Amino acid sequence: MALAGASNLTAPFPTPKSQFKKLQNKPRIFAIHSLEKSNSSSSNPLKISSNWSLDSWKTKKALQIPAYNDKQELEDVLKQLERFPPLVFAGEARKLEERLADAAVGKAFLLQGGDCAESFKEFGANNIRDTFRVLLQMGVVLTFGAQMPIIKVGRMAGQFAKPRSDPFETKDGVTLPSYQGDNINSDAFDEKSRRPDPQRLLTAYAQSASTLNLLRAFAVGGYAAIQRVTKWNLDFVENSEQGDKYKELAQRVDEALGFMAAAGLTVDHPIMTTTEFYTSHECLHLPYEQSLTREDSTMDGGLFYDCSAHMLWVGERTRQLEGAHVEFLRGVANPLGIKVSDKMDPAELVKLCEILNPHNRPGRLTIIVRMGADKMRVKLPHLIRAVRQAGLIVTWVSDPMHGNTIKAPCGLKTRSFDAIRAELRAFFDVHDQEGSYPGGVHLEMTGQNVTECVGGSKNVTFDDLESRYHTHCDPRLNASQSLELAFAISERLRKKRLRRSANQTVLQSQN
Repeated sequence: MALAGASNLTAPFPTPKSQFKKLQNKPRIFAIHSLEKSNSSSSNPLKISSNWSLDSWKTKKALQIPAYNDKQELEDVLKQLERFPPLVFAGEARKLEERLADAAVGKAFLLQGGDCAESFKEFGANNIRDTFRVLLQMGVVLTFGAQMPIIKVGRMAGQFAKPRSDPFETKDGVTLPSYQGDNINSDAFDEKSRRPDPQRLLTAYAQSASTLNLLRAFAVGGYAAIQRVTKWNLDFVENSEQGDKYKELAQRVDEALGFMAAAGLTVDHPIMTTTEFYTSHECLHLPYEQSLTREDSTMDGGLFYDCSAHMLWVGERTRQLEGAHVEFLRGVANPLGIKVSDKMDPAELVKLCEILNPHNRPGRLTIIVRMGADKMRVKLPHLIRAVRQAGLIVTWVSDPMHGNTIKAPCGLKTRSFDAIRAELRAFFDVHDQEGSYPGGVHLEMTGQNVTECVGGSKNVTFDDLESRYHTHCDPRLNASQSLELAFAISERLRKKRLRRSANQTVLQSQN
């Protein structure tokens, strides 16, 4: 179990070299990625460059870092954080990397989702449980369609800071610093609230630790047992089209479990009663991330892991090749994501991949594409071809949320469910066209009954938005919309699986 705690640090993991060799031997990988340029001969593919240090990012230009008035107070807080226990463990991050390596070659699928920005005010056990529950539901739906492992990663337990296009915001002639996330300042529009406060970093750490504690309990304490599949529905989803479809699927899973038990196959094995669940967030507040980075004592080579999350990603606004965020991330051994829009140049993407993954480690890099459906069909093929030509192994993931944000007539930001679904359809179409693997989906979503994205089977309209619009930043899918999307993805994965099976049958008959 990936969140079981420190015991994972002593679990047997394949050596980096043998792991790389294992991925090389997977027969289909050569059809998608040429490996001639990989550095598999390195004596330690995990070892970072000798000119990296924990604070070498400070020599680079750092964007989106808040300006604190009291520098000494900030230093005192960061020193406290350095003494605090890690939130996650190195062995857990390595296990996630193994899972993502499978997704890179079409043997697993990543489901990554959670809040746009976590909130201090909305923090509570019920909200954590409900989002976890929806992810479990979606995982069952996707597993059924894909017939492959689903890697569940939450945008949770650390997704506080938010990048802003403008450092200042003006209302009624008053200009104040922009809201940058609850770990930095408050969304209330007054001078004191918008002043960056170092003490908020301690609150963010405490909330992240509490969230992880509850997630671990849910994941291994029986709540996530597959036998509970019929009990994972949320009340407001039950009397809906998606709820009915899920109940039907859950009954089929129950029947399969009953058959297994009747045949003498155990259903109380840990694989049936627990689930692996990982956490992720954008690597934005570099002083905080540095303070939670630890050297792994269980492996040789001086490896450093950012123990604030299992997986970190660099955003569209901070992925400069010579920037501070790329400099920091190239030295930590966690699995990394790269957010990519239609503005990304293929040659620049290749260079960024080579900086962040110089040894071409499978599972190390996940490219999270956010473009909008029309741009996806035009731009993504060029990125895939450039990465393939460079011989790089990456996991391709769709973020269909960020390229589809619009302003409603009432002035609120929203997203159209139809546009989100169209971008996902384009993502799968392009990968079918290019012969590459659609490795996952990255969603901003919640288990709450919000009205923030328009559309879906319950037909949330512009007029409905203000009734339950709770997000602190960007609009999120609610549980019903998330489940509806999971069914659409599942059907696409099912068709892909059936085509692959039919092709294998033809090949076998020809031989």
